[in-house]
Amino acid sequence: MSAIEAIAPNGLASPVPAESKVGRLWPWLRLILLGLLLAAVTGTVMALPLLPDSRVVLEPGDVAPQDVRAPRSITYESEILRAEERERAASRVQPEYTRPDPALARQQVDRARKVLDYLGSVLADPLASDVQKRAWVLTVPEMVGLSPEALEAFLTLSEESWHRVQLETLAVIDQAMRGQIREGHIEDALAGLPSLVSFDLNDAESAVTVTLARTFLVANSFLDPEGTAEAQARAQDGVPPVLRTFKADEIIVREGQRVSVLDIEALDELGLRYPRVEVLDFIAAGLLALLGTALLFVFLWRFQPTILWDGQQLMLLVLMVSFFVVVSGVMVPGGSILRYLAPAPALAMLVTVALGPHAGIATSVFLGGAVGVLADGSIEMAAYAMMGGLVASLMLGKVERIRELFVSGAYAALVHVVVIVSFRLPQDASQPSEVLVSALAGVANGGISASLALGMLFLIGPLFDIVTTMRLIEISRPDHPLLQRLLREAPGTYHHSLMVANLAEHAAERIGANALLARVGAYYHDIGKITRPYFFTENQAQGTNPHDQLDPRSSVEVILSHVTDGLELARRYHLPRRVREFTPGHHGTNHIGFFYGRALELVDDPAEIDEGSFRYPGPKPQAREVALVMLADSCEATVRARSPDTPDAVGEIVDEIISRRLTDGQLSECDLTIRDLDLAREAFKSVLRGVFHPRVQYPQPERQEQTPEPTSANAESLDRDTD
Repeated sequence: MSAIEAIAPNGLASPVPAESKVGRLWPWLRLILLGLLLAAVTGTVMALPLLPDSRVVLEPGDVAPQDVRAPRSITYESEILRAEERERAASRVQPEYTRPDPALARQQVDRARKVLDYLGSVLADPLASDVQKRAWVLTVPEMVGLSPEALEAFLTLSEESWHRVQLETLAVIDQAMRGQIREGHIEDALAGLPSLVSFDLNDAESAVTVTLARTFLVANSFLDPEGTAEAQARAQDGVPPVLRTFKADEIIVREGQRVSVLDIEALDELGLRYPRVEVLDFIAAGLLALLGTALLFVFLWRFQPTILWDGQQLMLLVLMVSFFVVVSGVMVPGGSILRYLAPAPALAMLVTVALGPHAGIATSVFLGGAVGVLADGSIEMAAYAMMGGLVASLMLGKVERIRELFVSGAYAALVHVVVIVSFRLPQDASQPSEVLVSALAGVANGGISASLALGMLFLIGPLFDIVTTMRLIEISRPDHPLLQRLLREAPGTYHHSLMVANLAEHAAERIGANALLARVGAYYHDIGKITRPYFFTENQAQGTNPHDQLDPRSSVEVILSHVTDGLELARRYHLPRRVREFTPGHHGTNHIGFFYGRALELVDDPAEIDEGSFRYPGPKPQAREVALVMLADSCEATVRARSPDTPDAVGEIVDEIISRRLTDGQLSECDLTIRDLDLAREAFKSVLRGVFHPRVQYPQPERQEQTPEPTSANAESLDRDTD
């Protein structure tokens, strides 16, 4: 039970028991439980498909249990086919080699010259036998591999032939090493040696020349890895995108066929595949949902903490966000058109109207992140849902007219179109019709979201006791049963309430408060007088006042009882809590001065009278709108009772009432500023001067009129504190 409703039947505040330890921990426990509920719902939706549909659970290597057909025509860039083409292009690139190294050529020629000089000396030794010469020749590293036939041919050369062979061998080595001999391809160079030998040599000399030259040829050009990699990269970059096309109803994977990576790519492009859910997927989705929920609550704790500690508001927030996460989980994976119809802006509108703009912004970001995950990590869908919700919340304003919901939906639709065009146009430039259809879905989303928000506002208002514009408009209709009772049973109070409503609404508009709430609260602020209407001045016949037959304490009990009677009637007719606050709040803890004065007259010692029992139980106004109704109620009643004859007199009464309430501390618990009070003061004066202006006195027939004696009825009306 709130402080507003903790009022005993006698009109006095009932004692509130000391808060237990469980009571102090309950708000935290409730916050944690509802946070875990939201995280659990969000994590489950992100990890699991909600409804069975045409999508399949297939992985590469699986055997397709049925034919999978394309639901629509599509042309897309296949990254797999392009990767294969890039690999083929790279494989066609010839390896890059370094330029021939001239230093290496000179080194080999020098070495050949030394070896040939040594061989010549061996060949020319007249004292050595053939066996010795063979042994000496084979001590040279380059000669170790000579075949016996080649060695025999060398040893049989004459001195003249050796001279020609020696010169020709050096010439052949020099010429061969000037060309490019690639690493790993030396056999090609060796095969070309016979063509380099001069035709002046005979066959035996030519054979020995080739045999000797072969031993000195080495690779002088080596593989260049960096150059080869650059050439392969240039070849890969030159591969154009590879397009793959499927017509509507074309079979992508046949029944019984083993699924390939290329098939998986096509299924993903068409949104026809659910990835197989693993335990790690649940853990990842759960952690992400917990993080998102924690950030949502931290944002609210920083900017709108009342939501977190008000159980009803927190429950409403969690239920609304969970509902739209589930709706998104059904629609976003359902296809390229259905995902754009997911009504994310409706959540922003609902939360903004019911709980405030900060909550609307926070839930838009939360839902946008969830939609991005549901769309397989799509930045486009995350931006689509998030930005649509943000602009819907920011453009909503106070929602004092139903049309403002649809204006907000129109702004969301515009943002949807911009996001779709920004992301889809570069990708689908060849298919503008696809972009157009998606943009039209985004426009329709704005209207759907506004309509859904409007319908749900009518539903959640009574269920969660939330004051919405639609609910206020509904209970402000003159044909509302409780207002009809007030009109029939307490007509003076009814007309007084209308006047107070005009004053409070005008002042609320001036200071930027909720003008509609102030008006509706004023309509119902005195409904408790229905129970005993004739105990209150505005409903009394001239000269008849029941308080003349009661002692002051009994009169005070009757006056105070209209607060508890009003709260009971408000609950019986299901008025919102924010409207019920006006019944006790417009009195605050005001002093009932008239009856207190009468009580003092009846006793010798003023100490016998408890001054506190002649005050309203409160609470003092907590909201600006309630404070405005308090001031408007006192100003209207006092001006009506005193009937001032000049505009300045009206202004003086207004100044007096506001100063009295300030001095008495009645405005100490609401956030009215001095500037707000000045604006409200001018608003009251403007309206009251127009209503209670002096009338022209028309001549009347002369007759003897008897002026009634002042009674407690008109005395009470002079001091509105009793009302």
